[in-house]
Amino acid sequence: MSNAAKFGKVAVLFGGKSAERAVSLDSGQAVLEALLRSGVQAEAFDPQEKSVTELVAYDRAFIVLHGRGGEDGQIQGVLEWLNIPYTGTGVQGSAIGMDKVKTKQIWQGSDLPTAPYRIITKDSDLNSVIADLGLPVIIKPVHEGSSVGMSKVEKAEDFAAAIEKATQHDAVVMAEKWITGREFTISFLNGQPLPVIRLQPPADVAFYDYEAKYQRDDVQYGIPCGLSETEEKSLQALCLRAFQAVGAEGWGRIDAMQDEQGNFWLLEVNTVPGMTSHSLVPKAAQAVGYSFDELCLAILEQTLAKSA
Repeated sequence: MSNAAKFGKVAVLFGGKSAERAVSLDSGQAVLEALLRSGVQAEAFDPQEKSVTELVAYDRAFIVLHGRGGEDGQIQGVLEWLNIPYTGTGVQGSAIGMDKVKTKQIWQGSDLPTAPYRIITKDSDLNSVIADLGLPVIIKPVHEGSSVGMSKVEKAEDFAAAIEKATQHDAVVMAEKWITGREFTISFLNGQPLPVIRLQPPADVAFYDYEAKYQRDDVQYGIPCGLSETEEKSLQALCLRAFQAVGAEGWGRIDAMQDEQGNFWLLEVNTVPGMTSHSLVPKAAQAVGYSFDELCLAILEQTLAKSA
Protein backbone atom coordinates (compact mmCIF):
# COMPACT_ATOMS: atom_id res chain seq x y z
CA MET A 1 0.00 0.00 0.00
CA SER A 2 2.94 2.33 0.56
CA ASN A 3 3.32 2.72 -3.21
CA ALA A 4 -0.19 4.21 -3.39
CA ALA A 5 0.59 6.59 -0.51
CA LYS A 6 2.76 8.74 -2.82
CA PHE A 7 -0.40 10.05 -4.48
CA GLY A 8 -1.81 11.50 -1.28
CA LYS A 9 -5.50 12.37 -1.32
CA VAL A 10 -6.97 12.13 -4.83
CA ALA A 11 -10.18 13.76 -6.08
CA VAL A 12 -11.82 11.70 -8.82
CA LEU A 13 -13.75 14.36 -10.71
CA PHE A 14 -16.87 13.04 -12.42
CA GLY A 15 -20.51 13.89 -13.03
CA GLY A 16 -20.61 17.58 -13.83
CA LYS A 17 -23.37 19.26 -15.78
CA SER A 18 -22.66 18.51 -19.44
CA ALA A 19 -24.82 16.47 -21.82
CA GLU A 20 -22.43 13.59 -21.04
CA ARG A 21 -23.10 13.56 -17.29
CA ALA A 22 -24.56 10.03 -17.31
CA VAL A 23 -21.51 8.60 -19.08
CA SER A 24 -19.17 10.52 -16.79
CA LEU A 25 -20.89 9.07 -13.72
CA ASP A 26 -20.28 5.55 -15.06
CA SER A 27 -16.67 6.28 -16.03
CA GLY A 28 -15.86 8.03 -12.79
CA GLN A 29 -17.33 5.31 -10.60
CA ALA A 30 -15.24 2.71 -12.44
CA VAL A 31 -12.05 4.78 -11.99
CA LEU A 32 -12.83 5.50 -8.33
CA GLU A 33 -13.32 1.80 -7.56
CA ALA A 34 -10.12 0.87 -9.44
CA LEU A 35 -8.04 3.39 -7.47
CA LEU A 36 -9.55 2.27 -4.17
CA ARG A 37 -8.73 -1.37 -5.03
CA SER A 38 -5.13 -0.24 -5.57
CA GLY A 39 -4.98 1.35 -2.13
CA VAL A 40 -5.16 4.97 -3.32
CA GLN A 41 -6.87 7.42 -0.97
CA ALA A 42 -9.41 8.45 -3.62
CA GLU A 43 -12.73 10.23 -3.17
CA ALA A 44 -15.59 11.04 -5.53
CA PHE A 45 -15.96 14.73 -6.37
CA ASP A 46 -18.93 15.89 -8.45
CA PRO A 47 -18.61 19.60 -9.32
CA GLN A 48 -22.37 19.78 -9.76
CA GLU A 49 -22.79 18.96 -6.08
CA LYS A 50 -19.71 20.55 -4.51
CA SER A 51 -17.97 23.89 -4.92
CA VAL A 52 -14.68 23.57 -6.81
CA THR A 53 -13.11 25.62 -4.02
CA GLU A 54 -13.27 22.43 -1.92
CA LEU A 55 -10.63 20.91 -4.19
CA VAL A 56 -7.97 22.66 -2.08
CA ALA A 57 -8.28 19.71 0.32
CA TYR A 58 -6.76 17.32 -2.27
CA ASP A 59 -3.23 16.57 -3.44
CA ARG A 60 -4.13 15.74 -7.04
CA ALA A 61 -7.10 15.16 -9.34
CA PHE A 62 -8.09 12.41 -11.75
CA ILE A 63 -10.38 14.07 -14.31
CA VAL A 64 -13.19 11.88 -15.63
CA LEU A 65 -15.53 14.75 -16.49
CA HIS A 66 -16.68 14.33 -20.09
CA GLY A 67 -17.91 17.21 -22.21
CA ARG A 68 -18.23 20.87 -21.35
CA GLY A 69 -16.87 22.01 -18.01
CA GLY A 70 -14.58 19.01 -17.73
CA GLU A 71 -13.03 18.39 -21.12
CA ASP A 72 -12.82 21.96 -22.42
CA GLY A 73 -10.17 23.52 -20.17
CA GLN A 74 -12.49 24.92 -17.51
CA ILE A 75 -11.76 22.47 -14.69
CA GLN A 76 -8.12 22.32 -15.82
CA GLY A 77 -7.93 26.09 -15.32
CA VAL A 78 -9.40 25.81 -11.83
CA LEU A 79 -6.87 23.12 -10.91
CA GLU A 80 -3.98 25.18 -12.32
CA TRP A 81 -5.15 28.14 -10.27
CA LEU A 82 -5.27 25.97 -7.14
CA ASN A 83 -1.88 24.42 -8.02
CA ILE A 84 -3.29 20.89 -7.96
CA PRO A 85 -1.70 18.41 -10.43
CA TYR A 86 -4.27 16.66 -12.63
CA THR A 87 -4.45 13.91 -15.23
CA GLY A 88 -4.42 14.43 -18.98
CA THR A 89 -4.30 17.46 -21.23
CA GLY A 90 -3.77 21.04 -20.07
CA VAL A 91 -6.00 24.09 -20.42
CA GLN A 92 -5.19 25.06 -24.01
CA GLY A 93 -5.14 21.55 -25.48
CA SER A 94 -8.43 20.72 -23.71
CA ALA A 95 -10.10 23.86 -25.04
CA ILE A 96 -8.95 23.15 -28.60
CA GLY A 97 -9.84 19.45 -28.44
CA MET A 98 -13.39 20.20 -27.32
CA ASP A 99 -13.93 22.47 -30.33
CA LYS A 100 -14.23 20.31 -33.44
CA VAL A 101 -13.73 23.25 -35.79
CA LYS A 102 -10.63 24.62 -34.02
CA THR A 103 -9.21 21.08 -34.00
CA LYS A 104 -9.79 20.76 -37.75
CA GLN A 105 -8.26 24.16 -38.42
CA ILE A 106 -5.10 23.18 -36.56
CA TRP A 107 -4.93 19.84 -38.37
CA GLN A 108 -5.42 21.54 -41.73
CA GLY A 109 -2.70 24.06 -40.86
CA SER A 110 -0.41 21.16 -39.94
CA ASP A 111 -1.07 19.38 -43.27
CA LEU A 112 -2.92 16.57 -41.51
CA PRO A 113 -5.85 14.99 -43.39
CA THR A 114 -9.29 15.75 -41.98
CA ALA A 115 -12.67 15.55 -43.68
CA PRO A 116 -13.92 18.77 -45.37
CA TYR A 117 -16.58 20.64 -43.39
CA ARG A 118 -18.68 23.78 -43.26
CA ILE A 119 -19.98 25.67 -40.23
CA ILE A 120 -23.73 26.00 -40.67
CA THR A 121 -26.39 28.23 -39.17
CA LYS A 122 -30.13 28.46 -39.76
CA ASP A 123 -29.32 31.06 -42.44
CA SER A 124 -26.78 28.93 -44.34
CA ASP A 125 -27.38 28.27 -48.02
CA LEU A 126 -27.75 24.51 -47.82
CA ASN A 127 -27.48 24.12 -51.59
CA SER A 128 -23.97 25.56 -51.48
CA VAL A 129 -23.11 23.29 -48.53
CA ILE A 130 -24.27 20.28 -50.56
CA ALA A 131 -22.34 21.56 -53.59
CA ASP A 132 -19.19 21.81 -51.45
CA LEU A 133 -19.46 18.60 -49.46
CA GLY A 134 -21.79 16.37 -51.47
CA LEU A 135 -24.22 13.98 -49.82
CA PRO A 136 -24.37 12.28 -47.44
CA VAL A 137 -22.96 14.54 -44.72
CA ILE A 138 -22.86 14.23 -40.97
CA ILE A 139 -24.25 17.09 -38.86
CA LYS A 140 -22.47 17.65 -35.52
CA PRO A 141 -22.65 20.09 -32.63
CA VAL A 142 -19.17 21.63 -32.52
CA HIS A 143 -18.71 21.47 -28.73
CA GLU A 144 -20.18 18.10 -27.72
CA GLY A 145 -18.72 14.62 -27.43
CA SER A 146 -20.08 11.07 -27.25
CA SER A 147 -21.84 11.65 -30.61
CA VAL A 148 -24.48 13.72 -28.78
CA GLY A 149 -26.76 15.52 -31.27
CA MET A 150 -25.21 13.98 -34.39
CA SER A 151 -27.15 12.88 -37.49
CA LYS A 152 -26.31 11.44 -40.88
CA VAL A 153 -28.09 13.34 -43.67
CA GLU A 154 -28.59 11.57 -47.00
CA LYS A 155 -31.24 13.82 -48.58
CA ALA A 156 -31.42 17.62 -48.78
CA GLU A 157 -34.88 17.66 -47.20
CA ASP A 158 -33.49 16.02 -44.02
CA PHE A 159 -31.06 18.87 -43.32
CA ALA A 160 -33.48 21.04 -41.32
CA ALA A 161 -34.34 18.31 -38.79
CA ALA A 162 -30.66 17.39 -38.34
CA ILE A 163 -29.66 21.02 -37.77
CA GLU A 164 -32.54 21.43 -35.31
CA LYS A 165 -31.37 18.34 -33.38
CA ALA A 166 -27.77 19.58 -33.24
CA THR A 167 -28.73 23.14 -32.18
CA GLN A 168 -30.51 21.71 -29.13
CA HIS A 169 -27.01 20.93 -27.85
CA ASP A 170 -24.89 23.75 -29.27
CA ALA A 171 -25.25 27.16 -30.92
CA VAL A 172 -22.46 26.20 -33.34
CA VAL A 173 -23.13 23.36 -35.77
CA MET A 174 -21.04 21.86 -38.54
CA ALA A 175 -21.66 19.74 -41.60
CA GLU A 176 -18.86 17.32 -42.41
CA LYS A 177 -18.35 15.30 -45.56
CA TRP A 178 -19.42 11.71 -45.00
CA ILE A 179 -16.53 9.29 -45.45
CA THR A 180 -17.52 5.80 -46.49
CA GLY A 181 -15.09 3.23 -45.24
CA ARG A 182 -13.72 1.70 -42.07
CA GLU A 183 -13.70 3.47 -38.71
CA PHE A 184 -10.78 3.19 -36.32
CA THR A 185 -9.87 4.59 -32.93
CA ILE A 186 -6.36 5.15 -31.64
CA SER A 187 -5.80 5.50 -27.90
CA PHE A 188 -2.80 7.11 -26.22
CA LEU A 189 -1.18 6.35 -22.89
CA ASN A 190 1.82 8.31 -21.63
CA GLY A 191 1.78 10.11 -24.96
CA GLN A 192 2.31 6.91 -26.99
CA PRO A 193 -0.20 5.18 -29.29
CA LEU A 194 -1.77 1.90 -28.21
CA PRO A 195 -2.95 -0.79 -30.68
CA VAL A 196 -5.51 0.48 -33.19
CA ILE A 197 -9.11 -0.70 -32.72
CA ARG A 198 -11.53 -1.11 -35.60
CA LEU A 199 -15.11 -0.13 -34.75
CA GLN A 200 -17.86 -2.10 -36.45
CA PRO A 201 -21.36 -1.04 -35.41
CA PRO A 202 -24.18 -3.41 -36.42
CA ALA A 203 -25.68 -2.94 -39.86
CA ASP A 204 -28.78 -1.12 -38.55
CA VAL A 205 -26.65 1.71 -37.10
CA ALA A 206 -25.63 4.52 -39.49
CA PHE A 207 -22.46 5.33 -37.53
CA TYR A 208 -20.82 4.77 -34.14
CA ASP A 209 -23.43 6.89 -32.35
CA TYR A 210 -24.33 7.42 -28.68
CA GLU A 211 -26.47 4.29 -28.58
CA ALA A 212 -23.73 2.17 -30.15
CA LYS A 213 -21.16 3.60 -27.74
CA TYR A 214 -23.05 3.07 -24.52
CA GLN A 215 -26.15 0.97 -24.92
CA ARG A 216 -25.49 -1.73 -27.51
CA ASP A 217 -23.69 -4.99 -26.89
CA ASP A 218 -23.40 -5.95 -30.57
CA VAL A 219 -20.71 -3.48 -31.65
CA GLN A 220 -17.57 -5.33 -32.74
CA TYR A 221 -14.19 -4.05 -31.59
CA GLY A 222 -11.41 -5.39 -33.79
CA ILE A 223 -8.04 -5.93 -32.09
CA PRO A 224 -6.07 -6.64 -34.22
CA CYS A 225 -7.75 -4.03 -36.37
CA GLY A 226 -7.39 -5.70 -39.77
CA LEU A 227 -4.86 -3.22 -41.17
CA SER A 228 -1.48 -4.42 -42.36
CA GLU A 229 1.37 -3.79 -39.92
CA THR A 230 2.63 -0.97 -42.17
CA GLU A 231 -0.80 0.67 -42.36
CA GLU A 232 -1.33 0.38 -38.60
CA LYS A 233 2.06 1.98 -37.86
CA SER A 234 1.28 4.71 -40.41
CA LEU A 235 -2.10 5.42 -38.77
CA GLN A 236 -0.56 5.46 -35.28
CA ALA A 237 2.13 7.91 -36.42
CA LEU A 238 -0.47 10.14 -38.12
CA CYS A 239 -2.65 10.19 -35.02
CA LEU A 240 0.30 10.87 -32.73
CA ARG A 241 1.12 13.95 -34.83
CA ALA A 242 -2.55 14.98 -34.67
CA PHE A 243 -2.67 14.42 -30.89
CA GLN A 244 0.43 16.54 -30.35
CA ALA A 245 -0.69 19.24 -32.82
CA VAL A 246 -3.68 20.21 -30.67
CA GLY A 247 -1.59 20.10 -27.50
CA ALA A 248 -3.11 16.92 -26.09
CA GLU A 249 -0.95 15.01 -23.63
CA GLY A 250 -0.83 12.09 -21.25
CA TRP A 251 -3.77 10.01 -22.36
CA GLY A 252 -6.62 10.37 -24.83
CA ARG A 253 -8.04 9.07 -28.08
CA ILE A 254 -8.34 10.01 -31.73
CA ASP A 255 -11.03 8.70 -34.07
CA ALA A 256 -10.20 8.24 -37.75
CA MET A 257 -11.62 6.78 -40.96
CA GLN A 258 -10.05 4.92 -43.86
CA ASP A 259 -11.89 5.63 -47.10
CA GLU A 260 -12.48 3.13 -49.88
CA GLN A 261 -9.29 4.31 -51.61
CA GLY A 262 -7.24 3.50 -48.49
CA ASN A 263 -6.67 7.11 -47.36
CA PHE A 264 -6.86 7.97 -43.66
CA TRP A 265 -8.97 10.90 -42.40
CA LEU A 266 -8.87 12.32 -38.87
CA LEU A 267 -12.28 12.88 -37.26
CA GLU A 268 -11.77 14.26 -33.75
CA VAL A 269 -9.76 14.07 -30.55
CA ASN A 270 -11.02 13.04 -27.11
CA THR A 271 -8.92 14.40 -24.24
CA VAL A 272 -11.02 12.72 -21.50
CA PRO A 273 -12.27 9.51 -23.13
CA GLY A 274 -14.77 7.14 -21.58
CA MET A 275 -13.66 4.69 -18.91
CA THR A 276 -16.73 2.44 -18.80
CA SER A 277 -17.01 -1.28 -19.55
CA HIS A 278 -17.77 -0.37 -23.19
CA SER A 279 -14.92 2.11 -23.46
CA LEU A 280 -12.11 1.99 -25.97
CA VAL A 281 -9.00 3.12 -24.06
CA PRO A 282 -9.33 0.22 -21.56
CA LYS A 283 -9.76 -2.23 -24.47
CA ALA A 284 -6.64 -0.91 -26.23
CA ALA A 285 -4.60 -0.92 -23.01
CA GLN A 286 -5.72 -4.46 -22.24
CA ALA A 287 -4.29 -5.55 -25.61
CA VAL A 288 -0.82 -4.59 -24.36
CA GLY A 289 -1.25 -6.14 -20.92
CA TYR A 290 -2.81 -3.45 -18.72
CA SER A 291 -5.63 -4.45 -16.41
CA PHE A 292 -8.21 -1.70 -15.82
CA ASP A 293 -6.73 -1.02 -12.38
CA GLU A 294 -3.20 -0.78 -13.82
CA LEU A 295 -4.43 1.59 -16.51
CA CYS A 296 -6.01 3.92 -13.94
CA LEU A 297 -2.79 3.93 -11.89
CA ALA A 298 -0.70 4.63 -15.02
CA ILE A 299 -2.89 7.63 -15.84
CA LEU A 300 -2.72 8.89 -12.23
CA GLU A 301 1.09 8.47 -12.31
CA GLN A 302 1.20 11.27 -14.88
CA THR A 303 0.31 13.76 -12.13
CA LEU A 304 3.54 12.98 -10.27
CA ALA A 305 5.63 14.50 -13.06
CA LYS A 306 3.47 17.63 -12.95
CA SER A 307 4.05 18.05 -9.21
CA ALA A 308 7.79 17.28 -9.36
